[in-house]
Amino acid sequence: MTVYDDLVGQGPVIEQLDIAARAAADVLAGAGGSGMTHAWLFTGPPGSGRSVAARAFAAALLCPDRGCGHCASCHQVLSGTHADIEVVRPAGLSYGVRETRELVLRAASSPTGGRWRIMLFEDADRSTEQAANALLKAIEEPPARTVWLLCAPSPDDLVVTIRSRCRLVTLRTPPADAVADVLVRRDGIDPDVAADAARAAQGHIGRAKRLATDGAARRSRADVLAVPSRLTGVGPAVSAAEVLVKAAEAEAKTASSARAEEETTALRQALGENAKGRMPRGTAGALKELEDRQKSRATRMKRDALDRALLDLASYYRDLLTVQLGAGVELVNVDRARELRAAGGTPEATLQRLEAIMTCRERLEANVNPLLAVEAMAMALRTG
Repeated sequence: MTVYDDLVGQGPVIEQLDIAARAAADVLAGAGGSGMTHAWLFTGPPGSGRSVAARAFAAALLCPDRGCGHCASCHQVLSGTHADIEVVRPAGLSYGVRETRELVLRAASSPTGGRWRIMLFEDADRSTEQAANALLKAIEEPPARTVWLLCAPSPDDLVVTIRSRCRLVTLRTPPADAVADVLVRRDGIDPDVAADAARAAQGHIGRAKRLATDGAARRSRADVLAVPSRLTGVGPAVSAAEVLVKAAEAEAKTASSARAEEETTALRQALGENAKGRMPRGTAGALKELEDRQKSRATRMKRDALDRALLDLASYYRDLLTVQLGAGVELVNVDRARELRAAGGTPEATLQRLEAIMTCRERLEANVNPLLAVEAMAMALRTG
């Protein structure tokens, strides 16, 4: 067992990080340690395991045995309780300069365990321009024992001044059989169910687990894959767009409401709520700040849910293109093979539909109204 056990299909990355952990141990011992640096950028497509790799590397840096996976330090890092690692997850669509400056101040503190102070910044690409400038200053002149681990889908998602000061760790989409194997080994999922979920998730480990264990997630995906057959005209296309957006909103609301309620209850108690539910004076600002963060997070979760639906829809047309071209590639949606073979159409038309889906994703990323963006896409996908 090591801290890298949950890093699926990333052999070269594990080797790179293990070499760096050895160099880090040399630094602590007073040697050169040229293979270690103070800033790292973990990149890769969604589901490839960017944050998993960063956390595993953090555990290796803080472990006396370079990531044994069974000591107290490794357990604390992997469970999120180690005092010398701070994990930053932007709650909303962006991460602001005020939050970044506070983060930089915390990063300057000395490690309590005498090894490293590690700042693991998930979704660092959500930083605003001002926040990126504040982060750059911290990376340019870090304290001797502070290590920054930044995660982003692509190096281009961060400003060039930051990425040029980071050592790049590039993850790939893990193969479906490797994802299925970890679902069986780690989560005890039936091999056939795991294989279907891994193929449907297209290498996204977290999504594969959810599809394998959550019937609602499977039904939601099936509803998305049924959309192409319903796009027979303008009216059905508009209706399908509304269904997609409302489904994403419902999924995000379910995921965020319970968490928001727990956060609000905990904060009210911490601020001194009395038995009658009244709050002390001067606490309204803190509650309003929490509410704003929760609204921003809910918006992001809705957009992420809609993006997952668009990727499922793209997998349908990818399979259709595979059938039309007679390519000897395994289908993502094997259960729809007969429907795909009977669909007809030309490869050129299918490519145009795939481009429409990708354009919709770009528009959503640019904060275009979701319903308008999805309606435009549905009109481009319609067959009648």
